[in-house]
Amino acid sequence: MENEAQRSVSAGVDRWLAGRITVAWDLLTGRPVSLYAASVLRIGYGLLYLIFLLREFPHRDEIWGPGSAWTPALAHQLFEQTGWFSVLVLSDSRAYFELCYVLALVTTALFMLGWRTRVLSVLFAVVVTSFHGRAIFMTDGGDNLVLLMSLYLVLTACGRRWSLDARRNRLKAARAGSASEPVGSPFARQLRHARTTLITVVHNCGMFVMAAQVCFLYGSAGLYKVQGAFWGGGTALHYVLNLELFQPWPALSHFVDEHTLVVAVAGYLTVLLQVAFPFVLFGRLKYPVLAMLLGMHISIAVLMGLPLFSGAMIVADAVFLPDRCYTLLPHLCRRAVQWTGNGRPAPGAAACPGAVPAQGGPGGAPGSKHRVVLPARRKDTTHVTEPAPSKSSPTTAD
Repeated sequence: MENEAQRSVSAGVDRWLAGRITVAWDLLTGRPVSLYAASVLRIGYGLLYLIFLLREFPHRDEIWGPGSAWTPALAHQLFEQTGWFSVLVLSDSRAYFELCYVLALVTTALFMLGWRTRVLSVLFAVVVTSFHGRAIFMTDGGDNLVLLMSLYLVLTACGRRWSLDARRNRLKAARAGSASEPVGSPFARQLRHARTTLITVVHNCGMFVMAAQVCFLYGSAGLYKVQGAFWGGGTALHYVLNLELFQPWPALSHFVDEHTLVVAVAGYLTVLLQVAFPFVLFGRLKYPVLAMLLGMHISIAVLMGLPLFSGAMIVADAVFLPDRCYTLLPHLCRRAVQWTGNGRPAPGAAACPGAVPAQGGPGGAPGSKHRVVLPARRKDTTHVTEPAPSKSSPTTAD
């Protein structure tokens, strides 16, 4: 009996494990997940890096160009040790650098718009890697995250939603209509199926790696904070707010620092959110946590003057939102426009009392643009029978 019980338990465990493996395999190869999140990452990081390049346009020569204090020769020596590569050090010519900068702006803008995303994603990764490696000592945490995400986006199908590629595919499908595609040989069908499966697997793995990267970033940051005495004592944000290097608005920083209790609670809440973040991703608790992290990053951008870092983290958090959240956004926007648009009711709303819809013209054709407004009844109204209007009388009131 014991052997039979053990065999039944073992068989049940095997069936459960086989079921879990089947579900995981279907999730990996069945369909590409989080296509809207991938598009948000593409648009977000493309826009951030485009703003970054435009902001530093007046200082481009001092940071990355031939006039930089970190000369191309020093960059070559560093690349030999770190293994980095940059197309900006291939020539010392000023014209070559200006051409590279213009191409970087064009590449970033087209990648953000989603034009030929497969090719542009690779070029965008080359641009970010080249500019990051050329002046590696001028970077911060935001640049590092954008660099990693640009490499991961090469693996994803980030141009299937909200892109020029998606629009072109829709127009092509509309022109094709109901015309069936040629079936082709069995070998060609197998090749197409294998290509689709490979693209799906690579995309899903890329999204998983990006999610794991963000979890590792939050978890490690929270654990490092726990080890510090300042964060344990609740005084870390006090010292941060008094650093002159991170005071874009000193008056605002001093005003916030005066609220000691709020600063201490914010410090403890920051550590708690970062440590707990990887453990709340599989439930609905992640939505309020993501909302609080959004507020934290906005505060960092305003109080510490780190908009690139905060923007990179906010965009990275978008990988954890399911596609139904993004598909719901247009409906919410339309609903908000209907409620706030000039105070007019939405189509189909009931008309005001006493208003009669527009009457038709001669022969019942809708030609009149006026409405008949009936006078309000008085309490002492007597029953008066009015004569019916003749055919020649107007049917609308001026």
